[in-house]
This record gives sequence, structure tokens and C-alpha cells, in this order.
Amino acid sequence: MSTSMYSASVPVCTRALTNLARILEKGAAHAEARKIDPGVFMSSRLFPDMFPLSRQVQIASDIAKGCASRLAGLEPPKFEDNETTFEELKARVDKTLKHLQSFTPAQIDGSEGREISFTAGTRPLTFKGLQYLQNFVLPNLYFHITTTYNILRHNGVELGKADFLGG
Repeated sequence: MSTSMYSASVPVCTRALTNLARILEKGAAHAEARKIDPGVFMSSRLFPDMFPLSRQVQIASDIAKGCASRLAGLEPPKFEDNETTFEELKARVDKTLKHLQSFTPAQIDGSEGREISFTAGTRPLTFKGLQYLQNFVLPNLYFHITTTYNILRHNGVELGKADFLGG
């Protein structure tokens, strides 16, 4: 039995973003409990040449909404990248989850061979649907969520593997 493109994409992105929302909630609670300005976390990075936490979440959101949209043959919605608080980042994740929920299996199944072209930064990219999902979407989604987790963990937020994996 083969796995459908919908099952391999939308539920996987939904779970990852749901866990990301919980990680952000823990970050917000930590900042409040320790009386730390949440802005400190928004601009935190693991290394000077890496994006800060806020951008990591924005990119994870963009990857997930782009995945479902492009596999369905649609243009992804544009979100402004102007979040500066945990609440705003969580709202963005929630908006992305609502976008993912708008897709049906019929819109995405059969997209394995669909040609998908877009620009990442200044680089034009073209994939077939399955390669886009396996070689671009999932590695990038997990990278940016993992980096968000690591930034918060590095800054003292009590997170564990179960927070990343979810229930």
C-alpha cells in the first residue's frame, strides 16, 4: 500500500507546527516567569550568521503553507514577516494551521509528478512534487523548527525531546 501525498504532507506539517506552537508557548511562559523581555528571545540566534528565532518561525510557516499550496497547484498566501512577540508568532502558526486545514486529500493526492517551481531567496528552484516534499519541504521544516527549539533551549527554556515530537 502506498502513502498518499496528502497523508505525507498536510498531517506531517500540521503535527510539526502544532508542536512548534507549544514550544513557543513554553518560551513565552519562561520569559514571563523569569521576567525576561520576550524581545530578547525574538532576536536570539545560535550563531551570528544565523536567522533569529522570529525568522526561524516565519520560515517554518512559509515552508508548510507553501507545501500544501504548491502540491495542490495553487500559489501560497503571502504573510507579512512582521511578528515581534511570542503571541504574534503563535498567531502566525495558527493562521498557517488553518490554511493547511483548508486542503482536502483530493487536492493534493496525485501531485507526485507535478512540476513545482518557485524562488527561494534569489534562487529559482524546480522540483517534481514528491522530490519537493521529501527533499525540500520536510528537511527545511524540521530544520527551522529544530533551530527554534534549540534557540529557546539554549536560552534556558525547559524543553525536551517530547516537546519537539509531540504527543
